[in-house]
Parts: sequence; C-alpha cells; structure tokens
Amino acid sequence: MQLIQVNATAVLWRNVEVIRPPQAVGNAIRLGVDHILQIRIHGRGGQGVVTAAEMLSVAAFFQGRHAQAFPSFGSERTGAPVVAFCRIDDRPIRLREPIQAPDVLIVQDAHLLQQIDVFQGLDPKGHVLINTRRSLEDLGLTEIAAQLPKGHVVTLPATEIAMKHLGRPLPNAVLLGGFAAMTGIISLAAVVHAIGEKFHGDIARRNVAAATEAHAMLADLEAAR
Repeated sequence: MQLIQVNATAVLWRNVEVIRPPQAVGNAIRLGVDHILQIRIHGRGGQGVVTAAEMLSVAAFFQGRHAQAFPSFGSERTGAPVVAFCRIDDRPIRLREPIQAPDVLIVQDAHLLQQIDVFQGLDPKGHVLINTRRSLEDLGLTEIAAQLPKGHVVTLPATEIAMKHLGRPLPNAVLLGGFAAMTGIISLAAVVHAIGEKFHGDIARRNVAAATEAHAMLADLEAAR
C-alpha cells in the first residue's frame, strides 16, 4: 500500500520527501479539535481514482493543512473496482488504516452502487458526490438521501464534462472541482494548483477547465437551494 503523507512542511511522494513551505488560500476551515476529515473514493481501474486522492491531498496541503492519500486495490486491472482514501486535518495525521467511517464519499462510477455497499460506514451528516446525470430517484437513492441532511447527496455528470474538455472519460479532476463547491473544505484555486502539480501543458489546462465547470455547476446548485 503506497502512502502519500502531506503536511505543512513536507510532501512524501512515492517515498521521496520534498521540503517546501505551506501556501494558504483564503480562510482555512476549522475541521474540529478531535475530528479528521475522511474521504473515501470509489471507482474503477483506469478512472484515475488514486490520482484523485493524491490531488485532493495536494490541494489540502496548498491551503496549509495536513493530508494523506493512499489506495486499496481489489485488483489493478482496468475496470476492476478501486478504492482510494484521503484524510485532511489541521494537525499531523497519525492514522494509517483504511477509512471505514468516511465523512465524504466520491463515487466515480455510478454502476458500483448496484455492486458494492459504497455507503458503508458513512457519517450520518456525511456528503456524497456521484458521477452521473441520473436523478437520485432513478438511482434508487431517495431513501438514503432522506437519511442525510438536505443537499448532502449530489450528482454531477463528471464523465460528460471530462469528455467535453479532455476527450476522454477521466472524471477525477472534474469531481474534485465539484467536491470543492459541495463541501467548501478546499477552494477551486487549491484544486487548480493540485492539477498543475500532477499535469502539465494542455492536459493541465483542459483538466482545469473541466474542474472549473464542475465547480460552477455545483456552486449554482447550492446557491439555488
């Protein structure tokens, strides 16, 4: 299991430590004295699930926080279910185990909803972001959504947005833009920075455009509530 640990003074990236100062963006959101924000990402091999967790941790670091990201593979073949984890806190993170009780779920492939219990352990006040254009009713999720605070289960056509900007069904950066708008835990600027750390040139610009569209889409949705 590969662990990427990111904090206010250093980045551990594939066992290579790089020292650099924190960069704060906007006002840091307090995560609570005894609470680490835990994010679990479900998807399939080839969808950039692990990359999503890595970029999320880099975005949190960009805002001056501590973060870690690591995967759990059932199989590494393309199309097989993949889970990745990310923790964010205002203090150093000592935990290393897989996330069993997430505060946020990101589902990169909606077909997994019929195959595995992605909601297992979800916090009663948790957030869920699902890559789909289908309604919660069509997905059979109205009962689950009713058990969570209003607006905490959100759908986003991330694959469509990715195809528009990238020409490929890679929804990870798109969903991070949506995550930023939905939770407010990280800013769009932090997502853009993380994309720039992972990608370069035209690929980076296209991912930024996709993430920005997703952020605007969900920000408008939140404003309409």
